[in-house]
Amino acid sequence: MISTLRRGLLVLLAALPMMANAAGSAHDLVQDTTSRMLADLKANKEQYKQDPSKFYSALDAIVGPVVDAEGISKSIMTVKYSRKATPAQMKTFQENFKKGLFQFYGNALLEYNNQGIIVDPAKDETGDRAEVGMKVSGSNGAVYPVSYTLTKIDGEWKLRNVIINGINIGKLFRDQFADAMQRNGNDLDKTINGWAGEVAKAKEETDKAAGKPAQ
Repeated sequence: MISTLRRGLLVLLAALPMMANAAGSAHDLVQDTTSRMLADLKANKEQYKQDPSKFYSALDAIVGPVVDAEGISKSIMTVKYSRKATPAQMKTFQENFKKGLFQFYGNALLEYNNQGIIVDPAKDETGDRAEVGMKVSGSNGAVYPVSYTLTKIDGEWKLRNVIINGINIGKLFRDQFADAMQRNGNDLDKTINGWAGEVAKAKEETDKAAGKPAQ
């Protein structure tokens, strides 16, 4: 399952910047910006491979504004912990969450070799939430379904969650946060400050499961 998740993650960052513009449908934005994102990656891939930090910075600038970091952070913490967090703690966790996200998914995206991405036909988008489906072809020939949940905030589409081949990423991170809190003796600051390390640990585990050395 972890190996499948790892392969499915290749598509995530390709579609993340899709919701930046509120005009038009979420589906059209997915289709449009996926093409632009992959074109940029193709043009700069060798440079990014030599210095991944430049890729993380580029992702922060492109993707950061379209991720509902506040909503996702509260969801990962759950009410149990978020209601105890100060505004400063929440802000720090949002920043650490995005940093870990870009490193984890950025490394996965750098492995993408134009295997093929197809956006599913548009679904109903009359409300403030939308589901956009996509299929990515892996290098092994398998096809992995991806489903994005978008929510409209102040008239703009923002990413709230993604399900890859049946694996709910939001739930995965919630479980990871709860586990870290338990290991850290319910020390919220320790868990927040160590979140990037938790995500890096998850990357190592997925690399091992896929039979690759950790980077």
